[in-house]
Amino acid sequence: MKAAVYYQNGGPEVLRYEDVPDPVAGAGEVLLRVEAVGVQGGDVLFRQFAPVQAAPHIVGYQAAGTIATLGEGVTGLREGQRVVAFMAAGSHAELAVVKDYNVYPVPDDMDPRVAAGILVEFATADECLFEFGRLRAGETVLVQAAASGVGVAAVQLAKAAGATVIGTASSDEKLARLTELGLDHAINYRDTDVVARVKEITDGRGVDVVIDPVGGRTLEGSIEALAYRGRITWIGEAGRDGHTPQIRPLMGKNASLHGVYLAGGMQRDRARIRAVIEKLIARVAAGELTVVIDREFPLADAAEAHRYIESRAAFGRVLLVP
Repeated sequence: MKAAVYYQNGGPEVLRYEDVPDPVAGAGEVLLRVEAVGVQGGDVLFRQFAPVQAAPHIVGYQAAGTIATLGEGVTGLREGQRVVAFMAAGSHAELAVVKDYNVYPVPDDMDPRVAAGILVEFATADECLFEFGRLRAGETVLVQAAASGVGVAAVQLAKAAGATVIGTASSDEKLARLTELGLDHAINYRDTDVVARVKEITDGRGVDVVIDPVGGRTLEGSIEALAYRGRITWIGEAGRDGHTPQIRPLMGKNASLHGVYLAGGMQRDRARIRAVIEKLIARVAAGELTVVIDREFPLADAAEAHRYIESRAAFGRVLLVP
């Protein structure tokens, strides 16, 4: 099969499009014929920094497609079934092996490009808002980096839950598109003091919930923007500013900071997470939620897809298509 592989960490240029042996599904596994890869920010970070255990390495942890074969002992799934899947690595390829418990059926008529943008994005946003953020109707949410895959999902989910939604992004164009998806208040962080604007919007009170995938100094601003007893869900360090955030001010507000890592929940809280993801797939299929696809790249151009993500120009999800 063809795959985008690398032999050492580095920039997008380390990715090569090569022939590699076809994987084989073992016991409790599924062989997926990949039709669309939802490239994640984590894929970029893994390529840059994660130690390469064996070369060539195939990065990537989310893909949609059709089940090619079932490994021994797999039940409840069938060959030819349309699914979206989560894996530790291996999505940037024509075929991928996945644990059966990380495979989620989607409707037969769902476009695999849409399916490839549901699992990580919407489930992470749902966990941040409801399981750990404890969001209730009538509260106010701040979504940092709202034009990201998780951010676009969070804006829609929060608005549907009856919240007032504030979002930050790097351009007025992105913010205008977010407004079409339910954003109530748009903040261009390049030319606006985010904390001051949040305080203005909330009459000095602050927000009840923040989703922060940026970290560093942005996380300090998220803490400052919180209301008394507010909740922050922290899901990454996309800002990579090297700054260790000071979290002491949380105490003065009796506020909380939760680290959220979807893969950890998928391992330790499997039944609950599966129910969340299945419900989100159904809501996308029903048209209640929208998967926003920014650009598609051929699998052969994986390096260009990674380079585009690192430019921070994307709005929503970037796909690779074998």
